[in-house]
Amino acid sequence: MKMSGEQRIKASVDRVWEALNDPEVLKASIPGCESLEKKSDTEMAATVTLKIGPVKAKFNGEVELQNLNPPHSYTIVGEGKGGIAGFAKGGADVTLTEDGNATLLSYQAKADVGGKIAQLGSRLIDSTSKKLAGEFFKKFGKIVEKG
Repeated sequence: MKMSGEQRIKASVDRVWEALNDPEVLKASIPGCESLEKKSDTEMAATVTLKIGPVKAKFNGEVELQNLNPPHSYTIVGEGKGGIAGFAKGGADVTLTEDGNATLLSYQAKADVGGKIAQLGSRLIDSTSKKLAGEFFKKFGKIVEKG
């Protein structure tokens, strides 16, 4: 599955970049995130509980930041395991562009799921993924704009 989108955030590119690398901001922005721990400058561990259709699962995952080009872009890749519910893995290329007194955050993402979750059907998974991405960027934008 592939997704793309953009969000205009009323903050400087440097402020948005800082927030994209701040575990507390990310934890508050990720739907269902219970914990997010920075393991190094480019690695984090997360626990997220999600409900996709009738399946509710707790995912334990690892996230790594690659292709860092501060403060303009990076690639975020990760994988989460949800026990019998299955797994999810994917990544996103994130780009920040100055837009007057704001920042335009653009992303191109792709994800794969397997196990019980994959049996739910691609339409449900796609719509849930788009909804979760929308929730993340809406929360993230509000947090960054409050500064």
